[in-house]
This record gives sequence, C-alpha cells and structure tokens, in this order.
Amino acid sequence: MEVRSEGVQVRSDKLPVPVVPRTRLQVWFVRICSSILLWTFFVQLVAFGKLWHPLFISNITNRISQVTGIPLSLHVGESVQSAPVLPARNYSSNGYLRVSCNGGLNQMRAAICDMVTVARLLNLTLVVPELDKTSFWADPSNFDDIFNVKHFIDSLRDEVRIVRRLPKKFNRKYGFIPFAMPPVSWSNEKYYLEQILPLFKKHTVLHFNKTDARLANNGIPVYLQKLRCRVNFQALKFSPQIETLGYKLIRLLQEKGPIVVLHLRYEMDMLAFSGCTHGCTTKEADELKQMRYAFPWWREKEIMSEERRSQGLCPLTPEEAALTLQALGFNKETQLYIAAGEIYGSERRLATLREAFPMTVKKEALLSPEELKLFRNHSSQMAALDFMVSVASNTFIPTYDGNMARLVEGHRRYLGFKRTITLDRKKLVELVDMHQNGTLSWDDFAAAVRLAHEKRQGQPLQRRAIPDKPKEEDYFYANPHECFCEGMNCHHSNSSEVL
Repeated sequence: MEVRSEGVQVRSDKLPVPVVPRTRLQVWFVRICSSILLWTFFVQLVAFGKLWHPLFISNITNRISQVTGIPLSLHVGESVQSAPVLPARNYSSNGYLRVSCNGGLNQMRAAICDMVTVARLLNLTLVVPELDKTSFWADPSNFDDIFNVKHFIDSLRDEVRIVRRLPKKFNRKYGFIPFAMPPVSWSNEKYYLEQILPLFKKHTVLHFNKTDARLANNGIPVYLQKLRCRVNFQALKFSPQIETLGYKLIRLLQEKGPIVVLHLRYEMDMLAFSGCTHGCTTKEADELKQMRYAFPWWREKEIMSEERRSQGLCPLTPEEAALTLQALGFNKETQLYIAAGEIYGSERRLATLREAFPMTVKKEALLSPEELKLFRNHSSQMAALDFMVSVASNTFIPTYDGNMARLVEGHRRYLGFKRTITLDRKKLVELVDMHQNGTLSWDDFAAAVRLAHEKRQGQPLQRRAIPDKPKEEDYFYANPHECFCEGMNCHHSNSSEVL
C-alpha cells in the first residue's frame, strides 16, 4: 500500500528509521553530567566517611590536597555536617528537661553537649537550651542565632527527643512553675539516675539553671562519652550567617598561605578576673582591680599579680607571646591571626607583636564593617568566627587554657591531631625573665623554649584522671580520647608540619 501526501510517495509498510548522529554538544553534556554525578558521590562518601571515621578520611583528603593543590579540608568541614537523618528513637519520655546555660560561647557549648547526654541517659525530652544573656558579655543571642537549631534537633533524633519549647500546659502564664535547681558539679551517671530521675516523677519538668561542668570528665560509660563528642563535633553546627562569614574568613586567610592562630587572652575581663597586671601601667592595674570588685560573682578580690604569674596562672602578655613565637621558630613571613576580643591597651600593647610578625591580622581587618555589622555587640557570635578559624588553622597556640582553648584543642585532636601548641606558662615566664635580665642568651632561650614544648603539640595523649579532684584533672573536651581511640590505644602520629 502506498500513501501519497503532497507529492511524496512513502511505503507505509517499510517506514525509514532516521539515524541522527550525536552532536558535539550532546557528547559534552553527557560528560559534564557524569562528572557532576561522580563528584557528588565523592563528596557524599567523604562526608559519610568522616562522620564515622574522621581520622582515616582526614589522611585521604590531606593526600589528595597535596597532589592537587586544592585545600579539601575546608569543604570536608562544610559537608561533614550533612549526615543522613536517622530514624527517631522510640522511647517513653520521663519528663522535660529545660536548661539555662551560663558563661561564654564555649562554656555553653560544652554544657549543651552534657545536657543532651543527661537527657539521653534519663530518657527525657530536652527543650532547646537557653543561652546566657546576663553574664559579663551580655550577649542577647538566642540558640538559633548561633547554632543551626533544625540541624541540632534532626541530627540527634535517633538519640534524644528535642523540642523548641515546652507544651503550653507547662507555661508560666498557665500557672505552672517548673522546679529549678543547679545539678551538682562533676557528677557521674549514678548521681543523675539516683537523685535527679526521681525528681521528674514528681515535677515532670526540671529547670537546670546552671549547666557548667555538671558532668564528670571520667568514669562515664563510653557510649555516653561518644554522644558528647557527636553533639560537639556534628550536631552543634553554626547558624548559616555565621558559617557563611566564617568560611569566607578562612578562605581569605588560606589564599595567603598557612594560618597560625594565636588565641591571645589579653582582654580586660580576663585580666580583671585573673588579677594579672604584668606589663600594665599603675592606672590600668587600678582599673582592673575596680572591675574585679564591681562583679560580686568574681569572689577573689585581693590578688598578688606577680605571684600568680610566677605560678603560670596568668595569660601571656603580647610581648611575652612575641618572644615565645620567635623562639618556637616562627618568623616575619608567618601569617598570624589573633583570635580574641579587644586587647587591653589596644595597639600600644600589640606594637611588639606586630613588629615581630608584620602579617598579623584580626577578623576586623579582613572583613568589612558592613559584613560584621550584624555581629557587633554579640560577643558569642564574634567568638564563633574565631572558633571556626582556630579549628581550620595549620597551627593553634592559646596563651591561656580557658574554655575556647580547650574546646578547640579537643576539636583539632578529633580532626587528626592537628598541631596545637599548649604553652607551659610557668616555665615560659621563668625563661622570659632570665632572657630579659641578661642571664640567658637568645640561643639558649630559644633552645629551652623548644625543648619545653616538644611534647606539647597536640600529639595523642591519655587524659589524666585524678580521683576525687575533678577540677584538677584533664578536661574531657580538651582530649576526648574515647571518641577517636579503640579501647585505650592511640597510635596516631602528629602529621602536622612544623611551620
């Protein structure tokens, strides 16, 4: 049968099948799509692998970075938070735990990790923690201003039920008054099971109005210790606005080379609290003393500054820090990032440090006033930016062992024992004084400083426990060895290069 249409004769029983050759555009389209799929698979593999075995993936990405020249560590840090949401844990809640964290950003961060762990232990429903707004820093930030609250809730749903707020029937305006108390400091699971859990049967809602150091460093079951790490390293992701600016800050620094972060705790509140006035004028020393008396919760008022300094209980001055860094081998080509608030004495006290290290910068010099506008007068949000840079840096050097120094140290251990130089301040001030009074030459001073810090650079180390003296033992968050060691064996070497 033939069909005629507009003068064209075509056999209907043998219609021709057109063969269209692939164009160059189609070939490239297929290649691009395949590449995108492969890279997506790789990124997800890295993120998933780092979630469960960070040290192994860290070594892989470090090798890839060396070969390609691409700094993968930043991107892995961004993707590690994107873990798959696990099924919610099914349990009967024994009540609601409301907590009010006290202190600065990192003290509150550790407290949040502890309170999630307590809620898991007691089968409680945790209300999203309230952050301190009345401390010295008077930061008005809420939890969701600093942390990604949705990620926090979703990423822990297989361990503990977390809600944004209490049900209405437990609201004060309905006449309900929750039972408020501070749990005993440095308590283990026995205390919470035997003394706290029965209170929920009576009150349903408990409000912990102080949360700092309320869970012991040692003697806690390994599964609970690992949960503390999971909250700290994976669930407490910073809010989008902090992460965006923090990653920009890191990129700006990485473009100029390796980053050495000096956590210079030479701020007014730190000096007033510790009573350390070495290097200050008489007027400044009086100002710090008046500040100490103005805050009633700083109990110690009369402090002998030089005695405390000789015991290693004072943060290094900027001048002492400059000498120490030079003795450790850092030079004028070192890119030095100062992670700190306003330095007491301002640029006058930073002059010696800047002369020794011309590439000294702070976040205020790298970011525009417009970019920092939303963060000003929010000390915890500003501290979060410094925290991100400190964790990502090649070398981290704290001049005082406060909460941020210890949490950053622990985070860097978790990420593969990244180089963290914990200074022996008692030994350092002795050496500095000997060098400055002419009894110790520069070469001998530098050799002594290096020798004193050979084994203080973030290498694997067993956490020190002191029975009945929890305040004196090593802090869990500075060295959570249960989270990256099998049993009690740590056979990882400190692979960070000495800069």
